[in-house]
Amino acid sequence: MANKKKIINDPVFGFITLPSELLYDLLQHPLVHRLTRIKQLGLTSYVYPGTQHTRFQHSLGALHLMTEAIKTLQNKGNEITDDEANAVYAAILLHDLGHGPFSHTLEDFFFTNHSHEEVGLALIEQLNQDFNGKLDLTLQILRGTYPKGYLHELVSGQLDMDRLDYLRRDSFFSGVTEGNIGSARIIKMLNIKNDKLVVEAKGIYSIENFLMSRRLMYWQVYLHKTAYAAEIMLHKTMLRARYVAGQDPTLFGSESLRYFLQQGATKLSQEALQHFTQLDDSDIWVALKSWCHHPDKVLSLLSNGIVNRRIFKVEISNTPFDENYLLERANLLAQQLQLSPQDVDFLTSYKKVTNNLYREDDNAIDILFSDGTTKRISEASDMFNLDVLSKPIHKYYYCHFRT
Repeated sequence: MANKKKIINDPVFGFITLPSELLYDLLQHPLVHRLTRIKQLGLTSYVYPGTQHTRFQHSLGALHLMTEAIKTLQNKGNEITDDEANAVYAAILLHDLGHGPFSHTLEDFFFTNHSHEEVGLALIEQLNQDFNGKLDLTLQILRGTYPKGYLHELVSGQLDMDRLDYLRRDSFFSGVTEGNIGSARIIKMLNIKNDKLVVEAKGIYSIENFLMSRRLMYWQVYLHKTAYAAEIMLHKTMLRARYVAGQDPTLFGSESLRYFLQQGATKLSQEALQHFTQLDDSDIWVALKSWCHHPDKVLSLLSNGIVNRRIFKVEISNTPFDENYLLERANLLAQQLQLSPQDVDFLTSYKKVTNNLYREDDNAIDILFSDGTTKRISEASDMFNLDVLSKPIHKYYYCHFRT
């Protein structure tokens, strides 16, 4: 056990200590180590060159924050057993196990009817067999079926350790300082009231800053127009590759990539999961470099655009684009490139993007006062208009190939 109490140096939080032998063993598993080969922010590095960090780094950071949160809650008299602590540590370490290459960018390409959370649960069930049932409690917490509901909130909720890490980490590596939240302060202010995670009143300003920072990070980083266009372009490239593979089964790609190119997986079968866990960012990059020279004009144009950073041009509007305008642009592109309208569909994208960062009907953030009463933050805040944050924002993104 002494040899398994490793200390890891993290650029965001400093030294991270693995809290148990189970966590050490999980870190050594190939399914977890695979996350070292998957970027946290997909192609966002095309805009912010520093965002080269991985899902593995994020999972470690979230684990560190979870150990701090559990320690804080225990010190305030909340009973959390060692088994429960280990289970929630494992839950946060494994929460992103279901991510595929380039994280969210290709999420619905590999499993068309399943989110990365569902894929992750299926993989953790496999892990649980390898670990002889040691993850039974972890699976209950992740599914939200364990009696102590606040343990699930710590993994997946308005103030979960996932969000507290990725905002700090993505802010750090992107250089967008507006996202640098006070995660340590927020954790120190956490408590439990009626089996729900709450924030002590002294921490209300930290929560206000957290909500505003999250909004700014979404529009400045996660939905930055160039990063968004690059990810749409990569998705279109993969769809074109699947189209080409339907006509040419010998299209270059690793064995596991060809499996998904030749069919979209609709079920979480053992075969599909086995191929999925063999994939990471490198499979896609190697394929893209090969497809740059493919005789299919659309596939080669798209692949060259990704590899050599010739990204889709983006137009953004707060109101829907005129359908005639979109049709005219598509026809012009078809003429310029001498392609059919069906082919041009792979070179354009028109989507409505909705961003709703805080919903009070979805596990609202409650503030705990010294007299034991609680109020929702929208009622407790004396300077914050949460109507702005809770109101869905709609923007319309029209992306198209540059000629």
